[in-house]
Amino acid sequence: MGNRRNILLYPVSLIYGLITGTRNFLYNTGVFSSREFHIPVICVGNITVGGTGKTPHTEYLAELLSDNFRVAVLSRGYKRKTRGFRIASSSSSVSEIGDEPMQIYRKYPKVLVTVDRNRVNGVKKILQNNPDTEVIILDDGFQHRSLTPGYAILLSDFQRPIPTDHMLPYGNLRESKHNMRRADVILITKSPESITPIQRRLIMKEMNKAPYQNLYFTSLVYKTPLRLFFDDNQANDPGFPSQGSGGGIVLVTGIANPTPFKEYLEKTYSEIIHLSFPDHHNFKEKDIEKIISAYNDLKSPAKYVYTTEKDAVRLREFTNIAEPVRSAFYYIPVGIKFFNNDKEEFDNLIIDYVRKNKRNNRISERKRN
Repeated sequence: MGNRRNILLYPVSLIYGLITGTRNFLYNTGVFSSREFHIPVICVGNITVGGTGKTPHTEYLAELLSDNFRVAVLSRGYKRKTRGFRIASSSSSVSEIGDEPMQIYRKYPKVLVTVDRNRVNGVKKILQNNPDTEVIILDDGFQHRSLTPGYAILLSDFQRPIPTDHMLPYGNLRESKHNMRRADVILITKSPESITPIQRRLIMKEMNKAPYQNLYFTSLVYKTPLRLFFDDNQANDPGFPSQGSGGGIVLVTGIANPTPFKEYLEKTYSEIIHLSFPDHHNFKEKDIEKIISAYNDLKSPAKYVYTTEKDAVRLREFTNIAEPVRSAFYYIPVGIKFFNNDKEEFDNLIIDYVRKNKRNNRISERKRN
């Protein structure tokens, strides 16, 4: 999203703000009901359009909790071609469950990955089908007011801070910035490694968090490239060149904001042909032809095709890609990193919440009472 704003859209944003404000007021006052469950439910979401890093943060929580708890992830399954509740399995396709749930399922086989646009129904189905579930992570559920999570994590992009943004369509906010108060934790995502302590304090002041809220900074971490058409567990390093040593790549992206990813690769590769597609793009054969053509246009003797982890789950379905492009196709997994000692504090907050609110703990509590 650029910084240029069309002032003619400002009156429309006022109307949109009135509608979303009325909706939130009705939920806040109990006119609209919101369902709570006697199981730890952690929501990861935002109130802005565009990528804030929800999936890497959801994956971080899944990895953090899956060693000690039975974890389920509930996502909407954006742009899938099915409806209702679905459980990811080895036979699932991207068209059935969506690209992000498929990505999580492939990375964390111990985690129950599910999709349902109706989050209340989704939680009910999880507990019916897998009653031993101990914690549910809602991927992108902050605005689904029909379900009240036990713990809410709000993401705010470092480059697009919520307090200085405006309502849609003049700005990027889906609802008023005042609804940040519903969050238990605020994460400033995609923060640069070079951020100084003074900058952090200024941002914390600008966010004006409530006393009960915790605020942390995270950055994206790009991991070892993996071959697209090989076993995901094999760290097939393509001989990743040292920074500035040259080489050529075709960069294929179908994400909301590919700029950080491209800037990361520009530190290494001197020749980049960027094929940018819309977020959650449904790749076609003609797109594969464009990729092959761009690969052939690269002038560097050492050349590759790189894509994002999210795009990889959709591109992997094109098993007919011929050599040499097939062997040159890689994706780069993305993780997150907390600044300073924030990781330990954040991890403890999450683990303590789940331990104290596990369903068996609540049952024991009621028996004692």
